[in-house]
Amino acid sequence: MQKTIDLSSCSVFEKLQELAVKPYDLTEEKSLERNGRLERYACRSKLLQLFFAAQRVSDEVLDCLQQVADELKLVEQFRKMRRGAVLNRIEGYESENRQVLHTGCRDMFAESPVEPEITRLARLELEKLKIFLQELEGGQLCNSEGKPFDTLVQVGIGGSDLGPRSVVEALKQYCRPGRTVRFISNVDPDDCARVLAEISLDTTLVNIVSKSGTTLETLANDQLVRSVMEKAGVDPARHCIAVTGKGSPMDNPKRYLRSFYMFDSIGGRFSTTSMVGLVALGFALGIARVMEFLQGAAAVDYGAEEEDIFKNIPLMMALLGVWNRNFLGYNSLAVLPYSQALHRFSAHLQQCDMESNGKSVSRYGEPVTCRTGPLVWGEPGTNGQHAFYQLLHQGTEVVPIEFLGFAKSQSGLDRRIDGTTSQEKLLANLFAQMVAFATGCDSENPNRKFAGNRPSSLLFADRLTPETMGAILATYEAKIVFQGFIWNINSFDQEGVQLGKILASRFLRAMKGDELEHGSIEVKLLDLVNTRAL
Repeated sequence: MQKTIDLSSCSVFEKLQELAVKPYDLTEEKSLERNGRLERYACRSKLLQLFFAAQRVSDEVLDCLQQVADELKLVEQFRKMRRGAVLNRIEGYESENRQVLHTGCRDMFAESPVEPEITRLARLELEKLKIFLQELEGGQLCNSEGKPFDTLVQVGIGGSDLGPRSVVEALKQYCRPGRTVRFISNVDPDDCARVLAEISLDTTLVNIVSKSGTTLETLANDQLVRSVMEKAGVDPARHCIAVTGKGSPMDNPKRYLRSFYMFDSIGGRFSTTSMVGLVALGFALGIARVMEFLQGAAAVDYGAEEEDIFKNIPLMMALLGVWNRNFLGYNSLAVLPYSQALHRFSAHLQQCDMESNGKSVSRYGEPVTCRTGPLVWGEPGTNGQHAFYQLLHQGTEVVPIEFLGFAKSQSGLDRRIDGTTSQEKLLANLFAQMVAFATGCDSENPNRKFAGNRPSSLLFADRLTPETMGAILATYEAKIVFQGFIWNINSFDQEGVQLGKILASRFLRAMKGDELEHGSIEVKLLDLVNTRAL
């Protein structure tokens, strides 16, 4: 692998450091309007628009960021990723050593897919899904009494839960009549018990999702669900399906009604556009909506190969994030959707971003030279305005913000109250917050003084549809990948989660045969540690 350079090696690195000493002042009079800033500081595509006039950047900063993108060959690296380069690796050290081909799951709308083999496999799985959904619709797949399945429960954790759950929740408005999708992720038995108590087991399909077929939490919940079904007189073999790696322990027709495959080249947190997310989405929405979702994601993948940062939304978002993180020194990022439908999307991004870019060694096993991924968090507006916005406005920490907004509501259910609709009120709050964070407010009363210069961007679309949701998801995936390239880290492994798994398995082996009663737990755990049970 030809050695790549990182952010600190760029010729404009010191220049950006100098510019960061006195960044663009958003609190000056008409700072957002000067020199056509609102119009010029925008990236536009067919489905999405990015407005970033409220970021603390100038033309000079943006020119330097374009140079960063060019020198680090960010788009070239993205192209290589899409075409099958082995990027999930640490040079000279044991690693997963895999391709990164989540984009291949949706590269089926161009005449020639850029990595034909992964797209061929994805098409085979889509065809299996299409037949599966047709059989459900036509009554060929039903319960033992001939009743149709009306509920699907997805059992998985991490990337098998967060991405699919956020997308299914976001697109509930488009759900087929009589269909419900629920999720079980936590190994806490109360999570499983609560979901199972709220559904009719005899008309429920359970989708167990694990690439290896050995994920501890998922297998525990699989067994728990099966035991509840059997106790209720429901045959799990007629109700359970699987999404897993081909040949895994879960690829077993005796235990699962149907199996769909996931591939080694697609990491869990990037797997929502694979069968990991599409089985649940297809059950809820139908195959036509699934294809719209994939088409939106594919459109972003194609656009992410554009060199000009003003024509590449995820690349611009990545560079603005690096400006805030590495030059202005901001440690976290709030993703705040002004759409209740996206109430789980920030949670998905926590994993997708922080598991990808929470790294401290380079792709060559050396200590990184720059700070890497920020803390990512968020909740929907306007609810957040009445919760944590106080800290964002007047706290001692500056938190950059990425807002998401839509011109129209999903449902169209709205009415005019005091001269404006609820959707207009929602947008008014969004725009007001952006201005307030940027410009601040002076007052003789120090308690009512707002410092301003709190940067934000807005990712905006006409309406949250399956196609738009696909585009938003792929935009953030590409943004995360670009930032990993900038920091020269491997964004595609997750060694940081392995140590806890290993230690937990050792504790479990030590606990076998012992019932931990209340009052004895602390003693037992201390005994395990003190006797070096690890």
